[in-house]
Amino acid sequence: MRIDILTVVPELLDSPLSHSIVGRAIKKGLVEIHVHNIRKYGLGPHRQVDDYCYGGDAGMVMMVEPVFKMIEELKAERNYDEVIYMSPDGELLSQGIANELSLKENIILLCGHYKGIDHRIREHLVTREISIGDYVLSGGEIPAAVVADSIVRLIPGALTDETSALSDSFQDDLLSPPVYTRPAEYNGWKVPDVLLSGNPKLIREWQEEQALERTRELRPNLLSKNF
Repeated sequence: MRIDILTVVPELLDSPLSHSIVGRAIKKGLVEIHVHNIRKYGLGPHRQVDDYCYGGDAGMVMMVEPVFKMIEELKAERNYDEVIYMSPDGELLSQGIANELSLKENIILLCGHYKGIDHRIREHLVTREISIGDYVLSGGEIPAAVVADSIVRLIPGALTDETSALSDSFQDDLLSPPVYTRPAEYNGWKVPDVLLSGNPKLIREWQEEQALERTRELRPNLLSKNF
């Protein structure tokens, strides 16, 4: 799989894409993530990528030309399944969307900045818009890192135990059950006896009950999907 991220502030993505699961997946050759500086196609001696907003609104807007040229350059080299714009207007990122995108071969993540991007980019170049929440950030770099992480961890081989992702929260529209590790007792706080029983059937039943109970208590909106 290949993910190309387009941004005017590539430095913001250095750390999130270089460490932990994503970093290891890149080193293993399971995924390629390439960060491109849109200023490569900026205009004039200062590589300008933004300009004032038509209509007199406050804030600067990313121009069409640099983004268009960057995307055209990439498309000349390969076909892309999606050109995704990170936007608070987009569909809210979910585990289902992450699952879907993890099956793609090549995707572009476009990061807006300043006031946003010229709407013609969204009309003619973008195939999908994704949001990570109903709030506004300084740019799309952090959301792009979130999307990339949510995708990469699902690629076979990215996790040491591939079955781990199957029990994550939201995979079955339920929150995950509580998890514990050694020691079995600390400061008088004990691990539930069932998890120490060695009985897979009882453990599975307990986990299912806990997942349902936690979802009912913390995220009841999720239950309306299947219950």
